[in-house]
Parts: sequence; structure tokens; C-alpha cells
Amino acid sequence: MILLLVNFLAFRYSLRLDLTENQIFSLSPQSQAVVQKLQQPVKIWVFENNPNPADRELLENYRRQGTEFSYEFVDPQLRLSIAEQFKVQSIGEVHIEAGTKRKLLQVVNNQQRLTESSVTNGLELIQSNRTPKVYFLQGHGEASLTATERGLSQLNEALGQKNYEVTPLTLAAATGIPSEAEIIVIAGAKRNLLPEEAQALKTYLEAGGNLLILLEARTSTGLDELFRDWGVVLDNRVAIDGSGNGRLIGLGPATSLVTTYGDHPITKDLGTGISLFPLARSIDLQPVTGVTQTPLVITNEKSWAEANPEKQPLVFEQATDKLGPLNLAVALSRPAAASSARESRLVIFGNATFATNGWFEQQLNKDLILNAIGWLGQQDHQTLSIRPKSAANRRIILNPFQYLLLGWTALVIIPLAGFTTAGVLWWRRR
Repeated sequence: MILLLVNFLAFRYSLRLDLTENQIFSLSPQSQAVVQKLQQPVKIWVFENNPNPADRELLENYRRQGTEFSYEFVDPQLRLSIAEQFKVQSIGEVHIEAGTKRKLLQVVNNQQRLTESSVTNGLELIQSNRTPKVYFLQGHGEASLTATERGLSQLNEALGQKNYEVTPLTLAAATGIPSEAEIIVIAGAKRNLLPEEAQALKTYLEAGGNLLILLEARTSTGLDELFRDWGVVLDNRVAIDGSGNGRLIGLGPATSLVTTYGDHPITKDLGTGISLFPLARSIDLQPVTGVTQTPLVITNEKSWAEANPEKQPLVFEQATDKLGPLNLAVALSRPAAASSARESRLVIFGNATFATNGWFEQQLNKDLILNAIGWLGQQDHQTLSIRPKSAANRRIILNPFQYLLLGWTALVIIPLAGFTTAGVLWWRRR
């Protein structure tokens, strides 16, 4: 009777424990919160004739988190009427449905499986009626939105997936900052902005605007007055990582490998993950009344700001260099001058390269830039970028001496010790 009761309770109230170090079989806290806050039934349709077990397990994890979420695998060749309703064009399409709204989520195949990031972002988008507009400033040598080596096409695509509308903005040729601009991005300007442009951005920010600035090392932007109003002091020296950690993945000392982050919504879920900043500059903060200042990205104690990065070898010199830790990114906010606005927000990175094509997908770089834009859009409920999880690498790599010692221990020493012990015991019992 007791066994029957235990089995009944186990079937009725299932309990799962994920004991893996990185919780690779569990949803992230962001995803759990999104599912639990669903206001209406949302269903995911996977049009595939041979469902993948990993996709099913991922969707089942979502289903366990909230009663408003459901999913179904459909063979489009057998259930033609449903496939026609969703206008399915190919095997593997994944659609999301909420009420009368339907949206293609992604296409899965043997190389590309369903991801937590796409599902969670899809859940948010299907419930949202807003399309935040992000303007990228052009005309001063900024990184373009194209698929070039120094372009921002990967960032542009990621923002589109999160329902942002991205538009280039040449401020000198415009009549002013568009009234619908929720966020303005200055990504790697190499020349000074015109005084009129700098003043327009300053006024926009004061009125409740949101500005993201990605700086290049040893360049000037013409925004000195804006920085001074917010207590920002830029260092023209190049950040050097003297820890040597970057050499493990083929990076030189001029690329800062960061694992320390400030206490802020942008970085709250990054833990001690890695982000990479090549040729970055540090940012100092001076207190300003009414301005909330938070360092976001902080280098290690063996880093320093190098005044002469061309010299070899790179060594810290007390007279010209500045010892770390250094701030490579900061977030700032203060009440807006306009009473209707919530607050003005400003995020500054001492590097633009980390967000460009090739670097964007490296480690936590994508998370940082997308989280920063999400916070600037004053959508603090929006899901942060969710990185795929992987099992921790616990393999032991032996050098030749260790390999030889292990072999001798297993094949000679341990057996010899056993035979010796047995011989001694036999001798004593005679």
C-alpha cells in the first residue's frame, strides 16, 4: 500500500533535480520568469516528421514552468490542414502562437536545434506590441551595420530577433534627432562630432533619452562636455592584461580578458563568465549630484593602462602608466529634465571592437551589448541574452612523465604492493 501511494505521488507531483555544475538540463532564471508570467496561452508548433529528443526535452522544461505554455510536434506531411494554417514552407519550421498572433520562430535541422534563447525571445515578442527604435550614428567613422570585418551586422541581426528596429542616423544631414528614437548608439566614432551634433545629443539625453557610446582607444569624440556633466573621465591609455590568462586562448596582452562585473541589471546574471575587449581604454568616474554611476566591466589586479603600447616588452612603469583594476564600461542614470520621462540613461564602453563581427559571438560579448541596449530601452523586464550551456570540461591532460608514472603505478607498483602484502601475511601465518 505504501509503495502504491509513493508511486501515485511521484506520478502526480514530479520532482526533478539538476545536479550538473552548469545546470545544463534546466532553464535559466530569465526563461523561467518569462514562462511563469505569461498572461495568455502560448503554444509552440514544431513541424517535423522525426522529432528530436533534445528539442522535446527543452520544450518540456518550459511546460513544467507554467500552465499557459504548451507545445506540439506535427508531421506536416500527415496533417496538411494544420501545416497550411501556418503556411509551412519546409520541414523543421517552428512557429509560436498566442491568440490570433502567429510567428515563425526558427527552422531546425540536424545542424541547428531549437535553442532556449530563440524560444524565450519568441515568448516575449509574441506578447509585445512595441517595436523599440534604435538609431546608429554615422558620419564620423563609426562601424557600419553591414557584414564587413568591422561591421555590426551580427548585432543588427540579434536586435532584429529581439523586435528592435535598427536605423542608421546621419545627424548632420537630419533636421534633428527623431522623436521616436528610444536609443542612440555611437559605435566607434573615429572623428569628432560637430559641436551642433554634440549639443543635440546632450539635449536628447537630458530630456530622457538613452545613449550607448562605444569608444575606440586613443580617439576623440567631441563629447567632452557631455562626459563632464555625467562625471565621466576617459583615459587615453590602452588597457593591458598582465595576468597572462589570454595566452591560453591565443590572445595577446592588449586584449583584456574580463571575469569581474559590477552589480547592475546589465551584468547581474553574467557570474564570472569571460568577455573580451581588444585595445580598450579605461573609464574613471567622478561623483556628480543626482547621477547614479555603476562600473560594469572591471579588469583584474594585474592589468594596467599603458601609455606606450608600441614598446616591447610591455611592462608597467609607475611614471607613465596606471595600475588596475580598470573600469572598461560604466552605466549611468539620473532623473530626466522632462517630467514625463522616467530617467535618462547612459552606457559607455571603452571599446567598440568587442561588439563587431567576429568578436560579437565571443564568450559574453553578445550578452553585454544586448543587455546594455535592453536596459537603455528602459525595458527592465526584457529577457537578457541567454547563452547556451555546456558541460564543464573535467578531462585531465597528462604530460609524458605523468602518463609514464600512472602506467607504472597501475601495472607494476600496485600489483607488486598487493603481492608483497599477501606474501607477508602468508609468512606470518605459517
